[in-house]
Amino acid sequence: MKNTASTSGSTNKSASPVKPRIALTMGDAAGIGPEIIVGAFREIERLCEPVVLGHPGVFHRAANLLGIAGPREVVSCVEDAILHVPPGVVDRRTGEAAYRCLVDAIDLALAGKVDAIVTAPLHKEALRLAGHHYPGHTEILAERCGVREYGMMLYLGPGAHLAGPAGLAVDHVTLHTATRSIFEQITVDAVFEKIRLIDVFMRNMFVTADRRGTGTVPKIGVCSLNPHAGEGGIFGREEIDVIRPAVEKALAEGFSVEGPCPADTIMVEARNGRYDAVVAMFHDQGHIAVKLLGMHRAVNITLGLPIIRTSVAHGTAFDKAWQGIAETGSMIEAVRVAAALTGKSAV
Repeated sequence: MKNTASTSGSTNKSASPVKPRIALTMGDAAGIGPEIIVGAFREIERLCEPVVLGHPGVFHRAANLLGIAGPREVVSCVEDAILHVPPGVVDRRTGEAAYRCLVDAIDLALAGKVDAIVTAPLHKEALRLAGHHYPGHTEILAERCGVREYGMMLYLGPGAHLAGPAGLAVDHVTLHTATRSIFEQITVDAVFEKIRLIDVFMRNMFVTADRRGTGTVPKIGVCSLNPHAGEGGIFGREEIDVIRPAVEKALAEGFSVEGPCPADTIMVEARNGRYDAVVAMFHDQGHIAVKLLGMHRAVNITLGLPIIRTSVAHGTAFDKAWQGIAETGSMIEAVRVAAALTGKSAV
């Protein structure tokens, strides 16, 4: 990629700080991904030096739809065939294009050519039609980066009626899986792993939020799986046999953690500042609460990777796609958080 750094030898100390270089993936072109990138692009350029991956023709369409300027340059990494896919239609061609954009962005980050990646939503059925049998972005990222311990986390920055100084993070022990398979996937090691990962993340966010330093210990609440935290085993023994032992292991290793806590009240406590982070047992347990607190401010972050990856906290929204009504808030927040995590952001 072209190096745009000055070669004049100037040493002007008042020059603006270098912005992080962030790759943005198009997502599924039949969904709202291209629209939200274009709609947010003025703010994106304020936050970072964007490297947009996708099809130039798709972004040109989005710019015309919204009546605003889009990316001046797009790294073309997909075939022209996606231009023939109608809006809101599940198609293997857009599934393949979304996959290719993601893989190329990951490779750029692993090679150190970008500081972070921000992904627009892909469609899981289209991904499978293209022959890529992954539950979603997270598992592709983990495999491509060669990591075994990773987590899908939703994050709300400071504000949004949150008492905590660094916002609120919610990690998930199980990811995109059938509800009936959740119980067998929740193990002591799996719960402990998510406690550890979210602790590392929140320590970094404390530094970013108020420069209190790495000595700040995040307060972590761990959800129960069964109603009323199992009521002493009446409603199930997962709290006794799995979740509590994981919490005790974390306490023994110095983490500030409580649980298992009833899932219907833990997010109220977290909103009010008792917890900086929450470990949820399954997808909807965490997602519903976070989105009620701040749907368009929520950011999806993959923990445990050697690269920085954030994303919007919503899907392709085929029912709203290419109507010019897509909400851009989560995309802006995803870029802002990614920039902050690079340590290069001055915003």
